[in-house]
Amino acid sequence: MDNEKDNVMDKNDHRILGKELDLFTFSELVGPGLPLWTPKGTVLREELDKFVWELRAKYGYSRVTIPHITKRELYETSGHWDKFSDELFRITSREGKEYAMKPMNCPHHIQIFDRKPHSYREMPQRYAETTMVYRDEQSGELGGLTRVVSITQDDSHVFCRTNQIKEEFLKIWDIVDSFYKAFGLSLKVRLSFRDTKEPGKYLGTKEIWDVAENELRNIAEERKKEHKTDYFEAPGEAALYGPKLDFMAKSSAGREWQVATIQLDMNLPERFNLSCINERGGKERIVMIHSAINGSLERGAAFLIEYYEGNFPLWLSPVQVKVIPVRTSHNEYAKRVFELLKENNIRAELDDADENLGKKVRDAKTNKMPYWIVIGDKEIEAGKVTLESRDSGQLGQMTKEELVKKLLEEIKDKK
Repeated sequence: MDNEKDNVMDKNDHRILGKELDLFTFSELVGPGLPLWTPKGTVLREELDKFVWELRAKYGYSRVTIPHITKRELYETSGHWDKFSDELFRITSREGKEYAMKPMNCPHHIQIFDRKPHSYREMPQRYAETTMVYRDEQSGELGGLTRVVSITQDDSHVFCRTNQIKEEFLKIWDIVDSFYKAFGLSLKVRLSFRDTKEPGKYLGTKEIWDVAENELRNIAEERKKEHKTDYFEAPGEAALYGPKLDFMAKSSAGREWQVATIQLDMNLPERFNLSCINERGGKERIVMIHSAINGSLERGAAFLIEYYEGNFPLWLSPVQVKVIPVRTSHNEYAKRVFELLKENNIRAELDDADENLGKKVRDAKTNKMPYWIVIGDKEIEAGKVTLESRDSGQLGQMTKEELVKKLLEEIKDKK
């Protein structure tokens, strides 16, 4: 059971749809804010993450892997221990050593970058990882997938020179645009800056923040001229270590969500003394760019569940096609069609239960499946299948080869 704020949920709330479509669950024994993803929900997560990685791979990102705990000294150096110690899950070993469950990944990725000296010729270094972080949120603030204790980030960190900031930012912006364009979403861009009235909330000096915020403002202006992408500034919404670009989208119910984020960080490189060797053989201070495309897989999934009202496009749907034999005498042919779909990596279900056709079709509709295939005497005699669509109704008979071609093309095009 999800221990969350009492509020009225409409029928398109991701908590209701998630249960109806069997995507995720919560358990009192596991704890509030710790979602458990079913097989179908895990497909949804993996498809979203795979899409992000496909886009990042085109820009030269490398995968890295880090542990889920760390010595407290790492977060003392980064400044997170001082600022967020109340939100950390702490672990004490048998030997009395103090560790923390990681609330973010950047200090770990810094250690990977800092394992050896880097020449300017090797810059930028681009690391990406999808992994969970953990934050000790208060029970009253938890809500479905939008506020959880275990947060899955499709996280990346670019280590680059100052003269590479704009180019790297614009590349990530291209990734964000490509990702959300696949869902037909238009995004508002928020420049999240510090609250100058509360300088103690942030790491670093006023001078560093002035430079970083001006850099983001210039990047946003250039993007506006080239792509007609407007933006607005929001004081007080910055991250601990730097200003950021936050991308805002609206759900089908008109609720505004923060989705992707790109953050410019000139403070952690100072705290960890990160540098590269420049053309003159000297050490040059570098900067970091943090980004998450889904924001988190939990929030990203929650947003898309509500945005599509559970009617996912074919490429994202946990079950893409349901194969329905009219009677048990049609099961053998239906099974051959089912196996053909599986061989082509199309996610299919075979409903060969001894039930009436109407019940089987209603089940496909209730579960919001994009397609279902009906197989009876006529289909077997013709060596074909009859394809029906959730969105377009009956599409008629086609050969098995035509079926596979149609589905694979639609999946590839992310329609």
